[in-house]
Amino acid sequence: MRKFKAAAVVATALAVLLSMTGCGLTTFDNFKATFIDKEKNKVESIQIGVLEPVTGADSQDASKEIRGMQIAAKVHPEVNGKKVELVFADNKSDIYSTETAVETLLAKEPEVILGSYGSVYSLAAGDKIRDAGIPAIAATNTNPLVTKNNPYYFRVCYADAKQGALLARYVLESRNEKTAGILGPENDDAATAIAKEFKDKMRQSTDNEDAILYNESYKAGDKDFTDQLEKLKVSGVKAVLLPGDLADSQAIISQAAKMNLDVQFLGDTEWGDKSFLKGISAGGASEQVAFVQFFSGDGEVVESSVALEQEAFSRMAAEEGLTKQEMEDDRVALGYDAYMVAISAIETAGDGAEGKDIKAVLADQSQTYVGVSGIIRFDSYGDPVKTAYINTWDNGSQKTLYTVEGK
Repeated sequence: MRKFKAAAVVATALAVLLSMTGCGLTTFDNFKATFIDKEKNKVESIQIGVLEPVTGADSQDASKEIRGMQIAAKVHPEVNGKKVELVFADNKSDIYSTETAVETLLAKEPEVILGSYGSVYSLAAGDKIRDAGIPAIAATNTNPLVTKNNPYYFRVCYADAKQGALLARYVLESRNEKTAGILGPENDDAATAIAKEFKDKMRQSTDNEDAILYNESYKAGDKDFTDQLEKLKVSGVKAVLLPGDLADSQAIISQAAKMNLDVQFLGDTEWGDKSFLKGISAGGASEQVAFVQFFSGDGEVVESSVALEQEAFSRMAAEEGLTKQEMEDDRVALGYDAYMVAISAIETAGDGAEGKDIKAVLADQSQTYVGVSGIIRFDSYGDPVKTAYINTWDNGSQKTLYTVEGK
């Protein structure tokens, strides 16, 4: 699992030793302990694999979480007294190339694998990672299948459906409202999953089967939502979940603003991207939204250890040339935290630990990890229990409206 480098001086010294007469086994053992073993210990490194689309269609988005991993490696370059080496494998934004990439990476026997951006690539690599017995930590995968039935895969972000429950808690705990609405696309499994979690949380928490007063649908790609929005106005609902894709959500929010609807629309982490803001700003609707993020928009933290980690992250990120906007990107923060969890688990497992030992540490639900996005622990499925933030857009920057504590 580790890579050693032998200096030429050792080979030379060994040749001199072997040319000497009268040197017994004890002399050689002393030489080995003094020179060879010492040299090994000095240069031994911990390898952490990084499976990511470095090239191809997804490379630009993947670069954000890769950047977070690299910054974390600069802030924390060692674990158990050994230098950490990031070993990359490019899956080329292709599921077929992913199989080759993960095989190449596994052949190098890393302690842990980070990635991949894009749930589909992690799913393609999952069986090989499990069979090799090397744990993997995804940064931004939201598909629940990545960790389901794979005890070697973990993630540091919430899955799609869980974000629905987080948004329901915001409605209940921050807005103090007992009813809400849902406007989602037809025949969209991911949107249905988020909506179900939102609906279930609203109903269970209020003990009211009619907590969702407004529940309408549309066809993906529709341009006119007048009928749905008129019904929304009549319903009197003030918070509405939009679990559809970005383009549809932008169109709905912009049209609602033109109709002067007094409604706050709720969405997932993708709404935190600057491109989403551009799509709703023209209609003056940027402050009518609230969305899940894993990094506070205005530096709000709960634990002092998290605050210290954020300071270290911000310092190094600035040195690396990241802008404030880039530092606030969830993908950068989660890439950083995936690395942090990896080295913490390696440290806890101890020197010489194998993949199964590190996996056992990660699977221990009493273990917690400090990251820039908060305190992280894993549930029995390898999904995180952690702090999340409900943010909005305010004059082009993210602002935190509410902190949702993990439980």
